[in-house]
Amino acid sequence: MTDLHFTAEQRRRQRERAWRKALTPWLFISPFIILFLLFTLFPLLFSIYLSFHEWNPVAGLGAMEFTGLRNYELAITDPLLWKSLGNTVWLAIAGGIPQHLVAVPAAYLLVSAIRGRMRHFYSATMFVPYITSTVAVSLIFYTIYSANAGVLNQTLVWLSSLPGIGLLFAWVPEAMPIRWLAKADLLKPSIAFVVFWKYVGFNVVLYSAGFLTVPQDLYDAAKVDGCSPWRQFWNVALPMIRPFIFFAVTLTLIGQMQLFEEPFVLTNGDSGGVAQSGLTAAYYLYLVGWQWLEMGSAAALSWILFIIIGIATGVHFYFNGRQGLGGDR
Repeated sequence: MTDLHFTAEQRRRQRERAWRKALTPWLFISPFIILFLLFTLFPLLFSIYLSFHEWNPVAGLGAMEFTGLRNYELAITDPLLWKSLGNTVWLAIAGGIPQHLVAVPAAYLLVSAIRGRMRHFYSATMFVPYITSTVAVSLIFYTIYSANAGVLNQTLVWLSSLPGIGLLFAWVPEAMPIRWLAKADLLKPSIAFVVFWKYVGFNVVLYSAGFLTVPQDLYDAAKVDGCSPWRQFWNVALPMIRPFIFFAVTLTLIGQMQLFEEPFVLTNGDSGGVAQSGLTAAYYLYLVGWQWLEMGSAAALSWILFIIIGIATGVHFYFNGRQGLGGDR
């Protein structure tokens, strides 16, 4: 009888140890699971549910009214949505492509011409704008673009007064004050330059890491074959960093399609500025949801923007994915 009781007690303890062993990992990752469910999965599912409803959050949850696909139909036929998407694409091209055209050669020069601590100093200096608050950067440029007291206009006036080079800026006195943020044809280039300035350093650091992975033996072999420095860059280094280029362009594509802070601050929160030329898709989504309090329409717009970003990224992956990741197309 004692032996049977001892065996039953052993089995009970074994089951407890097995349960503890199985539950311990889940206990350690439970904070992440709880936070993920509360702040990621639930908002995601709720936004899908909300996109099929009309809802003013001020009126409470009881005011939510099912409308089916009406929010999506209204969004697709809304001219402001298409205008904001056009502005977003324009800014993505004007602010995104120059980042890489400048960052690739700058990173190559940084790696090939500068050694030791100075390279780290320049890399860190270029990276500072990226880690600086986007709102702070935008506010600084807001003062730089000021029509009457801005550094940019004052610099142009000073250049126009210089002998010789002043001939290139002879048009400046008559054009003053140039209102960079109050003219539709100047607002978008002004926003694009801020985006370029903030993110080009990140791409320089990223491409520098890519160029450092190129084996020195390849450069030595290219020199033996008589390749010029330009040929070493174009035919040796550049093809070797295709995965880095693919990764950087993907980040730029996704980031530019979600552009919000820069146009919002530079237009002073004024519905996209003059003629809505600074109105991006994310900016328009903010206006619909938080100024006009049409949360259902805002949720539908967010999913339309998600689909557009997904399609654009998918096209990029299709045409450049295998080549960019080092495989054969």
